[in-house]
Amino acid sequence: MRVALVHYWLVTMRGGEKVLEALCRMYPQADIYTHVVNPSCLTPELARHTIKTSFINKLPLSQRLYQKYLPLMPLALERLPLLDYDLVISSESGPAKGLITRSDALHVCYCHTPMRYLWDHYYDYYSRAGFISKIGMDLCTPALRRWDMRSAAMVDSIVANSGTVAQRIRKRWRREASIIHPPVSVEAFPARAQVGGDYYVCFGQLVHYKRFDLAIDACTRMGRKLVVVGDGEEMARLQARAGSTVRFVGRQPHERVLEYLRGAKALLFPGEEDFGIVPVEATASGVPVIAYACGGVKETIVAGLNGCFFEQQTVPSIIASIEAFEREEQNFDTQAMHNYAQRFNEERFRQEFSAHVDAAFARL
Repeated sequence: MRVALVHYWLVTMRGGEKVLEALCRMYPQADIYTHVVNPSCLTPELARHTIKTSFINKLPLSQRLYQKYLPLMPLALERLPLLDYDLVISSESGPAKGLITRSDALHVCYCHTPMRYLWDHYYDYYSRAGFISKIGMDLCTPALRRWDMRSAAMVDSIVANSGTVAQRIRKRWRREASIIHPPVSVEAFPARAQVGGDYYVCFGQLVHYKRFDLAIDACTRMGRKLVVVGDGEEMARLQARAGSTVRFVGRQPHERVLEYLRGAKALLFPGEEDFGIVPVEATASGVPVIAYACGGVKETIVAGLNGCFFEQQTVPSIIASIEAFEREEQNFDTQAMHNYAQRFNEERFRQEFSAHVDAAFARL
């Protein structure tokens, strides 16, 4: 069976790329198609596969300005030569699913979320765009939304990474989706011996929708130590607002991430995520999570077992939750948290996704 994996772009290693790695391990013979690739960002698992790009990769500054070429991506997808493949799996949160496949081939879309910049986060992106970008968004977004819905109708079977995303798919695409949580390498995050630490930690890409500014403001106001692990476009703005108790350490290798987790009181997770692999990794490490009660974390965090929630995306709400957590911190059990995280491991993902593909082939 010839298999193609289609991923929106390969320019960083984040949650979507970790799912792609797991799919590569499931289908070691698969070819990878993507709009843009930065070879320096590829892990050995991805690099050992044949990687083919759309014409977007040849456009000027594509590795840095790839999102500016969004209006061209529907055409680029339809030009990908996929008619020789029996199984096509698209990994969607940027344009990846608008593919032309054989009538007897199976196309499964694993959806991390319908494109944020077209739907749920559109007005956030629009409010922060420059004058020229706003004109482009005004001109292109209606057509891109229509294409997004039409291309969703072409997919044989859709898998959502969480119930939150399945609800968005129902709303935006008018399709029903099965739910298979993404794989988390919980074995790479051994549980620490006991809870406790002298700082809080945030880690991930520093972009606006993750709302690290709220965690920074809360810890600055409370005088609590906070370590921010990661980099991104928001780095300068966040550093400018941080107090003396907040430390930025940039992007770190896995071994250093483990060290920062093991020394933390808790992970602060103030953004709304589609699923949220980071809270599960923290849970596997035996680190409680203080999270905004919205999105995928409601499917991974159990209050009192591996964390607690704050109900509003505001600094006072985070402060109140931190204070409540500190009163109950010693009640958390690191081994119980690690054991709970096992339900999100890669073997579970492999079994569920393989069963879904088999069932979808049977219905084809």
